Amino acid sequence: MSLQQAQPISALLDPATVQSIADEVWPSLVGDGEAFVPVPVAPPAEVVSAWVTITGPWSGSVVLTCAPATAQALTENVLMTRPPTVVDDEDVADALGELANVLGGNIKSVLPGESKLGLPQIGSAPTRGRLDDVCALVGQWRGNFLTITVQGAAPAQHSSGTEVPQ
Repeated sequence: MSLQQAQPISALLDPATVQSIADEVWPSLVGDGEAFVPVPVAPPAEVVSAWVTITGPWSGSVVLTCAPATAQALTENVLMTRPPTVVDDEDVADALGELANVLGGNIKSVLPGESKLGLPQIGSAPTRGRLDDVCALVGQWRGNFLTITVQGAAPAQHSSGTEVPQ
């Protein structure tokens, strides 16, 4: 292959850098004394993800994944709601999207070159690209499963069977 591929995220970013970004972001957005702890716990049966894309010399996504109940609790913290206030799906999308957006913006700032940050999205996480193009932190918030994953974009699927020039 004559085209030079961009360096994988594993060559540009290490888990310690992602953890230090989470350490800065978590208390300011989730609340004083709150932290993302990089100690794995069992993943839940059902998850929800929020992510932002980064496009530039390296392209991919910053993805935050947790159980729906954890997403609800995070939303209550981010929005500083108190019972009997009930958060709805739109609130969860806004709060998780904001967390992904701030994490993504901070990660974008440590990557080489000029990059653009996409708008936050929520749903099933985007498909991962190459195995060496992933930097994942598996951990927990308040004892509940939560991951922060920086992952390269998956190759585009083309129905015509022809490759797109790069």
